[in-house]
Amino acid sequence: MSLQQKIILVATLFICSCNSQNNNSTQKRNAENASAIGKIEVYDSEVLQSIDSNATIEVIAKGFKWAEGPLWIADKKLLLFSDVPENKIYQWQQGDSANVYLKNSGYTGSEPRKGETGSNGLTLDNDGRLLLCQSGNRQVVRMKTTLDDPKADYTILAAKYNGKKLNSPNDLICDSKSNIYFTDPTYGLFNGDADTERELKFEGVYKITADGKLTLLIDSIPKPNGIALSIDEKTLYVASSDNTKPKWYAYNVDENRNLKDGHVLLDAAPLKEKASVKQGPDGFKIDKFGNLFAAGPDGINIISPIGKLLGLIKVYDLKTSNCSFDKMHDILYVTAGDEVLKITLHRL
Repeated sequence: MSLQQKIILVATLFICSCNSQNNNSTQKRNAENASAIGKIEVYDSEVLQSIDSNATIEVIAKGFKWAEGPLWIADKKLLLFSDVPENKIYQWQQGDSANVYLKNSGYTGSEPRKGETGSNGLTLDNDGRLLLCQSGNRQVVRMKTTLDDPKADYTILAAKYNGKKLNSPNDLICDSKSNIYFTDPTYGLFNGDADTERELKFEGVYKITADGKLTLLIDSIPKPNGIALSIDEKTLYVASSDNTKPKWYAYNVDENRNLKDGHVLLDAAPLKEKASVKQGPDGFKIDKFGNLFAAGPDGINIISPIGKLLGLIKVYDLKTSNCSFDKMHDILYVTAGDEVLKITLHRL
């Protein structure tokens, strides 16, 4: 293979195994690839350090309403993920089916609520405690109990900005100094931007400091969604899933963990226009080489730190929402519509 040429290597990814759940799935596959889940497209040979061209994929769980926020718990070899409409978090371990881990994960009220109710993004703080973006309660919380004893009992970390309720926190991360960063679009509100319960006039990106102070970092990105920090924590990446201006952004972070200048990392509009699955950027994670594995048009887009599209894990027919690496970054877990996928990135 010439390093100077752009070569698209297409390796059809077959189902290696399926979860034994008997739930009905909305799964559809191309008629010409009835047994295939997707394929890998390599646009630059640089991506081959992150993923083999013949990587394999399997459906490990299916039958959910909308799977989101996957989180790999390394010391327990456990995957957690949200089912937003079901207001539940599920857990999955190798050799087992997905089981309910936590009920009332995003909405704890007794009255019926319109809009999205469940948790969305999940992560751990530096003490190993579960942090949740709650669409229904419209707040960022920490579960009070341990991972081994999950209960719908939460400490509220952020619920209001300047006395006004947040929209619907979507995704979050925690840095090495225990600062929490999260996005707050209007997706969880029943009528979105026009919802009568909306109190803030903007959709923000925020920081919660280790001592609990809430700071607005960005108020200019429409539909802020996925969020991640570079390996050295000097760059904050934010995805915008806005229908008309879908983009990935990059912001420089100073020594006090405040944002300096920012720019568009990659415009997703051309990708969305030509995609079979026309979605905007959603959740993403950073691999050990600093590349973004980003849910978006046609699947998981692999983007370099300078904004070059290196490759695509194309997922047929389903919208991908987010992903999570295992500890060694050899396996990628992807939530996609009603399914959860496991992609073995390299030959083990």
